[in-house]
Amino acid sequence: MAQPLILALDQGTTSTRAILFTADGTALAEAGRPLHQHYPSDGWVEHDADEIFDAAVAVLNEAVDKAGVSLADVAAIGITNQRETVVVWDRVSGRPIHNAIVWQDRRTEALCAQLRDAGREDRVTRITGLLLDPYFSGTKLAWLLDEVPGARQAAVAGELLAGTIDSWLIWKLTGGRVHATDATNASRTLLYDIRAGKWSGEMGEMLNVPLSMLPQVRDCAADFGETEPGILGRAIPIRGVAGDQQAALMGQGCIRPGEMKATYGTGCFMLVNTGETAPVSEARLLTTIAAQVGGRTTYALEGAIFIAGAAIQWLGEGLGLQGGPQAAEALAQKANDELGVVLVPAFTGLGAPWWDAGARGALFGLTRDAGLAEISRAAFDACALQTRDLIEAMRADAPAAFRGDVELRIDGGMARSAWFSQRLSDLTGIGVCRATYQETTALGAALFAGVAAGIYRDVEEAAASRPTTEGFAPDLSVDRRERAYARWLDAVARVRNG
Repeated sequence: MAQPLILALDQGTTSTRAILFTADGTALAEAGRPLHQHYPSDGWVEHDADEIFDAAVAVLNEAVDKAGVSLADVAAIGITNQRETVVVWDRVSGRPIHNAIVWQDRRTEALCAQLRDAGREDRVTRITGLLLDPYFSGTKLAWLLDEVPGARQAAVAGELLAGTIDSWLIWKLTGGRVHATDATNASRTLLYDIRAGKWSGEMGEMLNVPLSMLPQVRDCAADFGETEPGILGRAIPIRGVAGDQQAALMGQGCIRPGEMKATYGTGCFMLVNTGETAPVSEARLLTTIAAQVGGRTTYALEGAIFIAGAAIQWLGEGLGLQGGPQAAEALAQKANDELGVVLVPAFTGLGAPWWDAGARGALFGLTRDAGLAEISRAAFDACALQTRDLIEAMRADAPAAFRGDVELRIDGGMARSAWFSQRLSDLTGIGVCRATYQETTALGAALFAGVAAGIYRDVEEAAASRPTTEGFAPDLSVDRRERAYARWLDAVARVRNG
């Protein structure tokens, strides 16, 4: 091949995929496998870690085979993964002691509440940038040590290793030679001091987790060892690792302060790069590591919208609208905007910046003139208006990152719609750039690997390989935009107080 190739392994919540990229960011081939979900109890979500590894090996091999290239042309592997999901395994046998506990799992809510009631959350946030929530890995790890017979004793004796999915895959792919993670995944565990750049003894004591179990923390672009020759046919260097949202931030080229991206799936994850400043959020956003390259750490503010694309799914599942998202969009475009119908899709509570688990969804502004078209428009608008909530919170927390022109780079399922992209720009009042290639998470992992492999001189050159974008500028009057946002804020206040 004229260009060196980079193989990206994207291990997600519902699937494991591999994509083979050229140095200019072109995807040559991809392969995927679905991932089984296990629900052993209400609110519990687990994955089979062995299944994840087996699928990873299968898709890596299949992607190379599909491309019809030589393994000698593959310069490096980059790994990106579902964050916060944690695995504990035996150091000698390599067998997991339990299924992986997934980021969605809520079994440790009581422990989080206990620590919050004891007044520990402010200190947790100062150290880790996170909140006390079952979402993060640390309390999951504590549960495994306490609930799996013999686990705590084995951990203290040095017989067990623990890590997020990237660590598990690295350890398995290298034949147990490397136990490592990157700074972005470490920053999601509740055990990492994001400013000191090391595992926190204070957090280890608070959660009763031996830090000796945890992997070495390396840069996102670094040497993570080589694959066992028998796995892919030859040893291939693993040179890039990042959690999925941070990988997407890189894949979207958001490497400078103020650059931000939003990924619209079932929910929405939005991150803004804050440079070398790690702000403490007054709006209870998360402060997290955006990237670490060449020993230089950059940070981001992150907000999560619980219901984004799921609001469009609800139109079909809850209201019986036929035809899927395309039909919902076509109907929404016919709506009478002047009726002012507002949907607050708080089906599972409100996420950032409201953090109101007790809030529930509601429709406001219904009249005899309103129908499915207006409700459909309100569902799409809810995604845009929740995005504005996050933008306003981020602007307040990190004003320096919002100097000058601001644009939002978007990807994910809803971003495929030009109409929604325009509506998003109209209701937020900022420019929107839609990636023409949507697999920015896998691309980001590949770009990090390319930096460490010497394919790119630096992060700036790597970021130039991000997808081309289609731009959208606000085309709604300020008055109409602000009236729509005022209606939204009033509706949110009603569901929070109701």
